[in-house]
Amino acid sequence: MPDYILYSVITLLLSILFSMGGAGSGVALIPVLNLLGIDFTIAKALGLFAGASTTITSSIMNIKRKVVEYKFVLPIALMMMIFAPLGAYSSSFIDEEIVKFLFMLMLFYSATMMMFAKKKALFHFEGNTVLVVVGGVVGYLAGLLGVGGGNILIPLLALLGYEPKKVAVAVSFVVPFSALGSFFTYASYIELDWFLLSLIALCAIVGGYIGNYLMHFKLEPSQVKKLMALILYALAIKLFIHFVL
Repeated sequence: MPDYILYSVITLLLSILFSMGGAGSGVALIPVLNLLGIDFTIAKALGLFAGASTTITSSIMNIKRKVVEYKFVLPIALMMMIFAPLGAYSSSFIDEEIVKFLFMLMLFYSATMMMFAKKKALFHFEGNTVLVVVGGVVGYLAGLLGVGGGNILIPLLALLGYEPKKVAVAVSFVVPFSALGSFFTYASYIELDWFLLSLIALCAIVGGYIGNYLMHFKLEPSQVKKLMALILYALAIKLFIHFVL
């Protein structure tokens, strides 16, 4: 029988911490749930639904505030809506160990971006072609790995020279589409515990609200991001040990 209380508490704590750093908790929640005995593919579906539950609110708020620049976000959103489900579907045909290895690399990438990345852009691109390519590539990888894609998309767009505030709004808009598209694809070919799914989504939403509140009154976001990075490094190293032993 699943340990609903343990999974709920872990989801709540990770959601509080990662929302304080302005990120989704799915990237950490997936490997933690897998380490606790949940099948890796099911853990991906749970993490996706939790991530979508917390980002939909931000997306709606940005639309109401009229801060969404649709010319910028729509090429990315459209490609992620198409390629994220394709990535999730292709996951069923790829050896799980390969997907876990790619997930490990993504953890190292995300942790390094949080810990060391500078805001200075390496390139300066304009036009929809770059956005279409980025949306397609990130969408496919996000679906394959079972993440919303924000942790890949934000540093990538920043490196390509796009303004950070514009990127943050864009990612909060596109991630729900990517996450839900991938989630429903996974749900079509795996068996889910819908009660556990509901609990995790609820805890993710509550944790997100608590984290957003604490972010303004307690720790500095830079300090929180360093702690998040250390957690992701620890999870990545745990997966690395799994492959070398």
